[in-house]
Amino acid sequence: MNQHLQFDFQVDKKNNTVLVKREFDAGLELVWEAWTNPEILDQWWAPKPWRAESKSMDFREGGHWLYAMVGPNNEKHWGRQDYQKIVLQKSFAGTDSFCDDKGLVNEALPKTLFENVFNEANGKTIVNITSKYASLDMLEKIIEMGFKEGFTMALENLDQYLAAQFQLRQQNKTNNKARVSSYLNFDGKTEEAFLFYQSVFKTPFTGKGLQRFSDIPAGPEQPPIPEAIKKMVLHVELPITGNHLLMGTDAPKEMGFTLTKGNNMHLCIEPETREEADRLFNALSEGGTVTMPMADMFFGAYFGEFSDKYGINWMINFQNPTQL
Repeated sequence: MNQHLQFDFQVDKKNNTVLVKREFDAGLELVWEAWTNPEILDQWWAPKPWRAESKSMDFREGGHWLYAMVGPNNEKHWGRQDYQKIVLQKSFAGTDSFCDDKGLVNEALPKTLFENVFNEANGKTIVNITSKYASLDMLEKIIEMGFKEGFTMALENLDQYLAAQFQLRQQNKTNNKARVSSYLNFDGKTEEAFLFYQSVFKTPFTGKGLQRFSDIPAGPEQPPIPEAIKKMVLHVELPITGNHLLMGTDAPKEMGFTLTKGNNMHLCIEPETREEADRLFNALSEGGTVTMPMADMFFGAYFGEFSDKYGINWMINFQNPTQL
């Protein structure tokens, strides 16, 4: 996590409560979506080397989210969040429990009564998280289970992946001319696939060629890159017929990603203006499923993602010329 961003973690044993205040270098819409969309939650909720896997989610008052924490050997520990009160893009509250794969709560393990409150100021979002337990024993048990360490790691996962990926994509685009590309995701086979495509289309990679996860700038504000994925491809661009651009990345399970057929390819449109980005997003997403609303991202882009009413996946990405 960026060391300049606020992160407070307090244990109040008198009231059997944990209080967390976490600042994000991102707008409210993006942060809210990251906490309430199961596809995005699956990408960051679990601390590495574990990953999250949603079984079902009904984000409404009276609804619940059933998910598994999946370990390196495919072992699963199940959790359930029940939503009691939701104020859109402001707060949501409920209970978080350990359970089985059918959602049956394990009453012997700590149950968390939580409230998450979201506030935005100057392009940053602060989430205040209150977690209350039925007894001091339950509070101490959840702390002993590594709640602080695991939660801290989980909050960094999505930021790290998106910030690095879009930083390097920004380096490859040297002007603000509109363009359309196809964005492909692979489970470790990006290099193999793009070398094959290159042999067919006989065109060179643009920008910096095959950029790897090991190219992510090292520093005290960045968590270490797992050894298993350092040689995987973070970003690559290949012009093909008619100057159409193929972009690609690996989406490794070590960083919480689960690829399935149908979610591993997007059409990516990069318009020349913010207004055109909004127009395209609103028109194309009508009747579809929005997975990430248009929002100013902490990596400098105005970005949104959705599946249209025909099931086609799209990305809309406007890069402010002053950021190029």
